[in-house]
Amino acid sequence: MKKTKEPSKHKIALLTWIVIYPLITVIFLLFNEQLMELPLAIRTLILTVVLVGLMNYIIMPNLRKKLNNWLTNEKRAVANNGNRCTSP
Repeated sequence: MKKTKEPSKHKIALLTWIVIYPLITVIFLLFNEQLMELPLAIRTLILTVVLVGLMNYIIMPNLRKKLNNWLTNEKRAVANNGNRCTSP
């Protein structure tokens, strides 16, 4: 069974921020007037439900598949193992 390397926490945090920032910006751009009519607690509830749902079930799983080599440094590890010198 192949052991998969866990992604770097720093890279996951960076990737999360890179996705969340524009996502929040787009949500506010599209729905700002409707959201501003609601109390702060309800606005925050709606925003977090939408963001957490999108991030956990749609965006991050797809990005983790596409960026797996970068997240886990898999290519570098394979390249280093392939260039390993063995002495008798």
